[in-house]
Amino acid sequence: MRAFLDEAGLHEYAVRSLGRAMRTEAELRRLMAARVEPGERGETVISAVLARLKKNGYLNDAAFAETYARLRHENEKLGQRNVRQKLQQKGVASHIVNETLEARYGGTDEEALARQHLERKRIRKPENEKEAARVMRRLVTAGFSTGVIYKILRQWDVPDETLAALENVGDEPHEE
Repeated sequence: MRAFLDEAGLHEYAVRSLGRAMRTEAELRRLMAARVEPGERGETVISAVLARLKKNGYLNDAAFAETYARLRHENEKLGQRNVRQKLQQKGVASHIVNETLEARYGGTDEEALARQHLERKRIRKPENEKEAARVMRRLVTAGFSTGVIYKILRQWDVPDETLAALENVGDEPHEE
């Protein structure tokens, strides 16, 4: 077991950690908690390091959320629901998530984004019910609304019987 870090050592550890990957305050706090002694003394050191990092511009959850959402929107073509869920999992405050997603996805055509996602992933028109279910799961996982997904499937001339069978596909656990 390694020795607990003091404030200077913890700051250095935090800066190196931020140099390897963008992180939220909650993620960094979790990482640092393992490096300091448990209890109030450790929390005091963590709080001091976090305050210093914020003051120096190394840690900013709003900037993290904007960059994260921009990359998922522009590069991965992911839907708003997926990005919201991931930001919340990373510990970004709800008001920051809401502001970021409104700014990033406010004027986005969700159907066009879903089509870009399908194209990016090279997903073709389904030929049978099993493939239609797979497309539906992929789009739900990517964060698109069921309304948009059904619209795309209808435009692909997926039979109504198949669409009816897909009613609960997005809610079921699955393997891919």
